[in-house]
Amino acid sequence: MSRTTDNKTPLGRILGVIPARGGSKGLPGKNIRPLAGKPLIAWTIQAALGCRWLDRVIVSTDDQEIAGTARTWGADTPFMRPAELADDATPTIKAVIHAIRWLEENQGYRPDYVMLLQPTSPLRTSSDLEEAIRLAAGKEADAVISVAPVEDHPAWMKVLDSDGRMKDFLPGSGSASRRQELEPVYALNGAVYLTRLDLVLEKETWYGDKTLAYVMPPERSLDIDNYLDFQLAELVLNNGNRNNN
Repeated sequence: MSRTTDNKTPLGRILGVIPARGGSKGLPGKNIRPLAGKPLIAWTIQAALGCRWLDRVIVSTDDQEIAGTARTWGADTPFMRPAELADDATPTIKAVIHAIRWLEENQGYRPDYVMLLQPTSPLRTSSDLEEAIRLAAGKEADAVISVAPVEDHPAWMKVLDSDGRMKDFLPGSGSASRRQELEPVYALNGAVYLTRLDLVLEKETWYGDKTLAYVMPPERSLDIDNYLDFQLAELVLNNGNRNNN
């Protein structure tokens, strides 16, 4: 069932997909683990539901408890993900493609763009999602993917040979002595992937010929992978350094 949205962008229908499988080796029960008073997945659901341009928000999961939690926080769980798509080695895009095809085959629903929202990025906001959509629409992009500035510049990184001697990771980069001399570099932060439907379905990729970066600040770019990340996110959220917009 589609949401009531204010979709005034040329992107048409945008499906928000939140993948949340039950198994997590690094942090068991991660997706519904309490974080600053809410299950981890709830932060992403709320950001998605607060985005006025997402036509639908669904959670793809193989776990009944996650599905129940997702529904409690307002997300749609129209199906249970097949076990073969919930394995550690299964690429996330395979689960997203399954979700798209299920919705088309069972509900006749076909979006124009797909937005992947991983629950491990609880600090992103509804405004981040809207800015990514605005960027895609304004620049007629095939895809918009979120990044964050890299604090540890690769020009200062080293590799070690068999004797333990240091060599520049990037050949010839050792001459830079000040950060101001270095070209800024960015890393994917995992918070937002927005891509045209045909690229996802036909090429199984989040990237097109015209893929733009949506730059997010470090304080909203934390990607939870382990218990230390979880503690840091809790500290940020409890200190009020993130709002729901």
